[in-house]
Amino acid sequence: MNFPVWSSDVQDTVTAVLQRAVAEFADRTFLDFTGEMYTYAEFDARSTRLAHGLAARGVKRGDRVGSQLDSNIDAVTLWLALNKLGAVHVPVNTAYKGEFLRHQLNDVQCALIVAEGDYARRVVEIAEGLPCGKRLLVRGDGPLPGCEQLTVERLANAFSDDLTPIPDENGPGDLCMLIFTGGTTGPSKACMISHNYACNLARQLLKREQRSQDDVNWTPLPLFHSNALAGSILTSMMVGARTALFPRFSVSKFWDDVERSGATIVNLLGSMLTFIGNAPDCDAAKRYFGKVRAVRGSPFPPELQEIWRQRFGIKYAGSNTYGLTEAARVTSLPDGEYAPPGSSGRVNDDFDVRIVDDNDNEVPPGTPGEIVIRPRHPNIMFDGYWNRPEETLRIMRNLWLHSGDIGKIDEDGFFYFIDRKKDYLRRRGENISSYELENSIKLHPLVKDVAVHAVLAESEDEVKATVVLVEDATISYEEFCRWCADRVPYFAVPRYFEFRADLPRNPVGRVLKYQLRDEGCTPDTWDRETANFELEKR
Repeated sequence: MNFPVWSSDVQDTVTAVLQRAVAEFADRTFLDFTGEMYTYAEFDARSTRLAHGLAARGVKRGDRVGSQLDSNIDAVTLWLALNKLGAVHVPVNTAYKGEFLRHQLNDVQCALIVAEGDYARRVVEIAEGLPCGKRLLVRGDGPLPGCEQLTVERLANAFSDDLTPIPDENGPGDLCMLIFTGGTTGPSKACMISHNYACNLARQLLKREQRSQDDVNWTPLPLFHSNALAGSILTSMMVGARTALFPRFSVSKFWDDVERSGATIVNLLGSMLTFIGNAPDCDAAKRYFGKVRAVRGSPFPPELQEIWRQRFGIKYAGSNTYGLTEAARVTSLPDGEYAPPGSSGRVNDDFDVRIVDDNDNEVPPGTPGEIVIRPRHPNIMFDGYWNRPEETLRIMRNLWLHSGDIGKIDEDGFFYFIDRKKDYLRRRGENISSYELENSIKLHPLVKDVAVHAVLAESEDEVKATVVLVEDATISYEEFCRWCADRVPYFAVPRYFEFRADLPRNPVGRVLKYQLRDEGCTPDTWDRETANFELEKR
């Protein structure tokens, strides 16, 4: 057997990538927000101004700064401004509120928080539960919320006039950002992402896609995911290309803005691919036929890939990759190389990947088992979970990262993802912490206990909450669902609800979620979609 060789490979930092890009591509357009353009030089100056302003407000090397920002210039500027100071970027899902939001901001001890005007009130509502929080910067020119616990001011005031270059003291292994996992069996955990990890993810895409400075990468994906941060923005920065960021996915506006931007590469996710592939014909799609070279996204089954090729003239459709927040991406395939249907390419040169049984013994080719991973180079995998050494050690059993996923590698070396081993939920591209969702639902005064679990509906998992009410309590499903919708992210609101007298449990009282999953939708299950319950996405 040929074991992998450990080597240093390329080591880089996000701030060094920006410096090189500014030196070589200063006047080229870097970012495009539906027509609002910024060159590399303009962006560099803007991030330096914000870095000086943040430093004046006490932000220093190693500090964590949380944000709830939409896809706009300030969200990208904040990331690079923080990294210029050696601080750590903590982007939070813009749908989070209540306990979901409090947990993440408090878990990494964010002293400073930056939020859109529409989201700032959520931070104020949980301010008493943020003992480390000191300052809130609000984007926009609307009324500032009052808060005794936080100093509140406008983000615009934090932009200094000082353009003095900031010495770059970052190393490849220094922290660049904290990206939270979905919190599958407990509270969501912050993955420590180094500068070189982010850069390596971008380098992988360059190798696979052979991008150049003439490319335009269009994406509607949010900036609290590494897909947009590293896969679009940082990748473009490395070659002097342009990233076009669309504020929110829209079927009706998709082709119009793709055409306007001159996109050559499009990054989507999950059901977006199906919605566009099956949408009615439009003039913009016809005019732009064949001009988008590649569309990336997952899941992207072969039948849907063929629709994109035939309808829109896409040369490369799909990703052929597998990875997780802790290690991305561990499999890949260069554009143009054949991959069997259903495979996710081959294990790439960056990682050693094995398929093992429950005792960590490697299984024969073609045999399903748990996917375990080790890096072949330094600083290309997560550095552990922030402030959670025991959980880091648990996932790194026998010095291998245990993914909690089931896969197989065939005789020819092609990798296949099969299923998720962990008890967690993923709905329409979003990871959902059943633990946090249950804790939120338990705050209802009529709830005695609850179990949140997956139910297979149509082609993907949907979320079901099986609820035990306190004795003699009565409440309608509609009223209960509305209560949930007011307190949890819209994508985490369960589709299905069922009230029961009790939950199935083992002899020591633990809920048997596998039994609830197997039972699925019973005759007593309420479905908010068939009930025409309208859920507001906010």
